[in-house]
Amino acid sequence: MAALVVLAGCQQGTDEPARPTPPQQQAAPSETPVLSARPESRAFRDWRATCDNGAACTAFAPSTEPDQGWLRLAMASDADAAPDVRIGLWSPGEEGLAPAAPLTLTIDGRAFVARRIAGADLPTAQIAGSDAMAVVRALAAGRQAAIVAGSRSVDLSLSGAAAAMLWIDERQGRLDTPGALVRTGDQPRRALAPDLPTVAPGPAVDQAGFGGEAPTLPAAIEALPSVKACREETAWNPYVQKAVTSARLGPDREMWAVPCFAGAYNLGQQVFVTGPGGRDPAPVAFPTASGAPTDTVVNAEYDPGTRTLSAFNKGRGLGDCGIAQSWVWTGTAFVLKAEREMRDCAGVPSDLWPTLWRTR
Repeated sequence: MAALVVLAGCQQGTDEPARPTPPQQQAAPSETPVLSARPESRAFRDWRATCDNGAACTAFAPSTEPDQGWLRLAMASDADAAPDVRIGLWSPGEEGLAPAAPLTLTIDGRAFVARRIAGADLPTAQIAGSDAMAVVRALAAGRQAAIVAGSRSVDLSLSGAAAAMLWIDERQGRLDTPGALVRTGDQPRRALAPDLPTVAPGPAVDQAGFGGEAPTLPAAIEALPSVKACREETAWNPYVQKAVTSARLGPDREMWAVPCFAGAYNLGQQVFVTGPGGRDPAPVAFPTASGAPTDTVVNAEYDPGTRTLSAFNKGRGLGDCGIAQSWVWTGTAFVLKAEREMRDCAGVPSDLWPTLWRTR
């Protein structure tokens, strides 16, 4: 049984192992030099940097006091890409709400005003595009940074900033080029971004008359040893046991999801693809960006319109950390569509989490 995601803190100088490319979506060989299609995350003292399978990279700077604020630096893989710098200021004691004053990023006494993002679930602001590269250079060489809102100021750690940016430059082939974040030069870019894999959904299937809010699990699935174990694990809560979901995948294919564990904010399910009426159930091993498949999805929802199964494994109830994944039913299998992960719970909205896997 797969366990809940563990969100480990960074250790100074710790390198995380590279993530192999999921086998069903290996990049095709090419004679043109391309960047690595392998998702990878690394910790550089207090900073954490991640590059996905399309060589788009993200780095995060935490506040010196936990759960107070953060800075996100994102760099697309395009040769002419510009950095995207965003900051967040919040506090659990204020129910996640930052002061109404404009957010300002200060680096060694120099101030950069950030524009608040309207409608964001958590307080977020973006540095103007014209200032973004100046901010990056100041961060790399800086000694002190803070996010300021009115009378409130939260210090950011710059320990590891230059090393994280240098790693991104290396991963994106920007070292010694005009577009580098830290080590600029007049050399041409030496590599191209890899092509993203294409995922095509299977034909849409009419769901009329199938399933419902609490469908009865077919006997063939109930009889499976793994499902019996799920039933024992969730016997304490009859409402959880009834949280069975199902959908038609094709004229003779069905999907059934069985609740296997539940907590305060996570519900885990094991998914089976079956024949009509739940016959001949086969457990689904969902591919992940790490290359290691998972047999359990958390807080999953299936959209028959897009043939997409989305999961959101929360690291805590606020939903500001964890893993968000989606898979597309192609007509024969569930294929990884996207994966994002935020290991540190710091008030970062899920749409700004580092990307590990993207598709077209």
